[in-house]
Parts: sequence; C-alpha cells; structure tokens
Amino acid sequence: MSDFTDVLFSQRGKIGFILLNRPRALNALTREMCVAIKNQLDLWAEDPGIDAVIIEGEGEKAFCAGGDVVKVAQSAKEGSDDCWQFFRDEYRMNSTIGHFPKPYIAFLDGVTMGGGVGISAHGPYRVATEQTLFAMPETALGLIPDVGGSHILPRLPDHMGMYLALTGARLKAADMLYLGLATHYIPRGSLIDLKAKFAESQGPLGLAEVGVILDDAAQDPDTPTLAGRAQQISQHFSKDSVGAIIDSLAKDTSQWAQDTYNDLLAKSPISLELSFAAGRKGASLDLDGCLQMEYRVVNRILELDTDFYEGVRAILIDKDRNPTWSPARLADLDKTAIAAHFADLGDRELDLG
Repeated sequence: MSDFTDVLFSQRGKIGFILLNRPRALNALTREMCVAIKNQLDLWAEDPGIDAVIIEGEGEKAFCAGGDVVKVAQSAKEGSDDCWQFFRDEYRMNSTIGHFPKPYIAFLDGVTMGGGVGISAHGPYRVATEQTLFAMPETALGLIPDVGGSHILPRLPDHMGMYLALTGARLKAADMLYLGLATHYIPRGSLIDLKAKFAESQGPLGLAEVGVILDDAAQDPDTPTLAGRAQQISQHFSKDSVGAIIDSLAKDTSQWAQDTYNDLLAKSPISLELSFAAGRKGASLDLDGCLQMEYRVVNRILELDTDFYEGVRAILIDKDRNPTWSPARLADLDKTAIAAHFADLGDRELDLG
C-alpha cells in the first residue's frame, strides 16, 4: 500500500473522488500530486465503472491555493530539474482534465487560486460556495496566469479576463457565476448530501444528468459586484498595451480607477507585459496551445528573470510584501526580451501527446 497521502482517490457508486489532502498547505499542488491525478484520470477515462469524477479539497480553508511555488523557486535556485518537471507535469494534468471524456465536477469550496484554477476550470462543472475565493495572482509573484489561464481569461466578457490577469483581483461566488468561471452556486452545507446523491444514483451520469442534479441543488448567490463595473473595466482594459491601460486608469478620477492604477504600479512590470502578451496570444489558441505557450514563458522566467524569486520571497517566505522588481518600471523593459520569452524551446517543448 502506498504511503503517499497528499492526494487520495476513492470510488462510491459510479463516481470517482479526488481529494486534495494537504490542508495545512491550503492543498497546494506538488509535482507528485499532479502526476498522480493525471494517471488516475487516464485510468478512470477507460473504466466503465466510472461515470463521473468529483474533485474537492480537504479542510475548511481551501479547495487549492495553487502550486507549491516556494518549492519550485528553491529547486530552480539549486539548479535542479524539479522546477521544469513541476510545470511540465502540472500542465500535462491540466490538459488531461480539459480532454477528460466524462463529467468532471470541481467543488471550489474555499481558496481557489493559481493552480487551483487550473485543476478545476477546464472541466465542465465548477461549483462555488459561500466560502469560495477565486484569483489568478501571478503578477504579484513575478509569473503569468498559467495552468491554462491564457485560454480561460481571454474568453471572459467585457475584457474582464485582462483585468483579472493583470490585477489578480479576488472574486466571490456571485462574480464567478456572472463571468462563467463557476457554473453553480451551492452552499457548503449542502455538499455532503450532493455527493451522496451522485454516489447513490442508479442511472447513467452523463453531462446532461450531472447538470440536472447540480441545477436542482443550486441556489442564487448575492448580486455580482462586477456587473456594475463592466463598462469601466472594458473602457480601460481593452487598450492595446499595458502602458495604455495604466495611462487610461490614471486619467480616471474615480476611487476604483485610482486604486486599480496604484495596484498595477505595485506589480512586477515584466509579469504585466508577459501576462498581457500571453492573454492576447491565447485568445486564438486552443487549451493545449496555450499550455505549450505558457510553458515556454515560464521556462524563460525561471532562466532569465529575477522577479519570480523576489515575488516568492516577498509574498510567501519573508512576507514583507515589499518586492524589489527588476526592472522597477515598465518604461525600462526591453521589448525584445519580452518577445524572447515566447520563443520555441526546441527539444524542451512541452509534449502533451
């Protein structure tokens, strides 16, 4: 019997259950977890005894707060291949979820950020609760919204995806439903009964049947706050460059615009530029194409830049929240260096076959 307990797999009825089991780490993903989940999904895809899969997180705080980027940063600094392997295996898992042939249902109960988005958003059903907190906060860490973020975010309405990518804004359930990031709102207290209903179902559980069960359990959340902000967000975040977005916000005297302007000035300039470019490119790519593009960018970030290591230090290790970015200003960025992050990796390209 395996001693590996960071992710647990079980079956009840015709439902395969995935439990992310690192509650003290807010269920942050390790490479080993990503490999195990991909391998299990490959088995379940061919298993006639499994109709659908439910994924959830252990504990009351988080579904999944992301990847274990502290470990990734440490391995990269040590010159270990573990850092590349983590992203490779995480993205391969993301692709497997996106192509999984059976209903994949994510219970986003608690913090759902970064890698937690990638392990859920590519499936057809995403259940938010009153405790859900969504964000793609990578520009504060010197990264880009990856794990397929360049596929998800550009497809949101009203340029909301660019807003979320650059600011890392945090959303609750109502806004997630408004944008389509969640498909249902179901209170935390109803999830146990909902799982039992799935497990005890006697009929086949295809996409339509799963949808009916979720629809019956769903409730209406509060009014989305972003609905009243859509025109303003579209006005600013539809611009053709990061600099133009920041200049546009600077001219808007509303408190929201000034707060957003100051927030962007605190982000990693190179991450802002890379995230903008990835979002623009990702709008015309399929999921696998986006993952392959993101893999090139992340490899180059680890090789060429210092902001990721500084972001991890400031936000997650020392927690002084005072990173020193290099360069510190958008105006000092080398545009050719941005383009170089997207260049082909040759024999290190991400293989999703």
